[in-house]
Amino acid sequence: MTASPVDRTAPPRTRAAASPTPDGDRRPRRPRARAYVVWAVGVLAYVVAIFNRTSLGVAGPAALERFSTGAAVLSVFAVVQLLVYAAMQVPVGVLVDRFGTKRLLVTGAALMVAGQAVLAVVTDVPGAFAGRVLVGLGDAMTFISVLRLVPAWFPARQVPVLTQVTGMLGQLGQVLSAIPLAALLAGPGWAVAFGGAAGVGALVAVLVLVVLRDAPPDAVVVRRRRTVAQVRGELAGAWREPGTRLGFWSHFTSQFSGMVFALLWGFPFMVQGLGLSPVAAGGMLSLLVAGAIAAGPVVGRLTALHPLRRSSLVLGVVVVTALAWTVVLVWPGGAPAAVVAVLVLVLAVNGPGSMVGFDFARTYNPPERLGTATGLVNTGGFTASLLTILGIGVVLDLLAGDGTPGLGDFRAALALQYVVWGVGVVMVVRTRRLARRDLAVLGVEVLPLRRVWGTRPLWRA
Repeated sequence: MTASPVDRTAPPRTRAAASPTPDGDRRPRRPRARAYVVWAVGVLAYVVAIFNRTSLGVAGPAALERFSTGAAVLSVFAVVQLLVYAAMQVPVGVLVDRFGTKRLLVTGAALMVAGQAVLAVVTDVPGAFAGRVLVGLGDAMTFISVLRLVPAWFPARQVPVLTQVTGMLGQLGQVLSAIPLAALLAGPGWAVAFGGAAGVGALVAVLVLVVLRDAPPDAVVVRRRRTVAQVRGELAGAWREPGTRLGFWSHFTSQFSGMVFALLWGFPFMVQGLGLSPVAAGGMLSLLVAGAIAAGPVVGRLTALHPLRRSSLVLGVVVVTALAWTVVLVWPGGAPAAVVAVLVLVLAVNGPGSMVGFDFARTYNPPERLGTATGLVNTGGFTASLLTILGIGVVLDLLAGDGTPGLGDFRAALALQYVVWGVGVVMVVRTRRLARRDLAVLGVEVLPLRRVWGTRPLWRA
């Protein structure tokens, strides 16, 4: 069987079961309108999940007053929610392989509705933690499930771009939490704001239940009951694939810096370390979201055009990110706003760059274990983000003590990123070598760039 331009990257033992090849893909070259409707509903579910994930972020001052607690306890909410999200990725991947996208999305939406409803009525910290755990569980079920819709409904050549677009459109949920939810908090108040969030989630759950389908009517959907031993075997099989591990380490290495900046340490670094105003720092975070939305389709197109260069794309994103951070961290007296804006635009590519990891999972695994492999990949970036967030916090506490951290403290703490990049790059190169060894068995040689640059188009390389 001749490999397609996208699927030549799959290893020999799973290629026949992985993404369709030209003579095996029965889907029309132009997807039917129904495919876009189903995908749009899935994206809407993901937008609402991001909205729920980031909803407490805009409610910080109100939460301090409502729960009579301090900033330290409030910061734990974000860490707990990320821990729940990361811990659930592999179980959710197994569940979506077993039960399909629709059931997982409805269940996830119901959990998030319950979590936001709890937050709307409780006034104590334990109750708030319970609500955020429910939101984290529901959020964890959403992204992997939506990603599974794309290869099920669209031709293989469109999958990389649509995967990127899915991830980037989801970030609109952060805009919804920053504007309408903030307005409700300032007006009617806490109960109305979070009760309204629960109501929106309920409407989306009904829409998913009515409109969404796991696959086209003529598709063959493989699902089977599996024992615990069989599930362990599926996990082991997915992890043994060099492409799954390459996806994991690609996600690990390319996602964390942008997430650490956006989720916790970017704002204090800009305000306390560099002396930017809170308004200017908030503008930088908005620029981060806008840049990511713009970069996503570009990275997806490059992934589709250069399937044998996906790991090089990931490494390029990491190298440019590390260089941008180096410029900002060593700038005498603190980098000016224009230089910080360049860093933010570079960080905006981190999210799209990490999405390339999911394309490795897709092309190296058969459809019936795609959710499992995607879940494994998705743990990479969140593991790196959690470790880095905690590490930076520990270093800042050691250096600043009870005082406000200064520029020197932030420079030392943020330098921990270079350790994570170093580990990630070593593992990407190592697992890429294993993946290319499998390609050599197929007779596909990945030539060094210096041998093909200027001699023939890179998309043929």
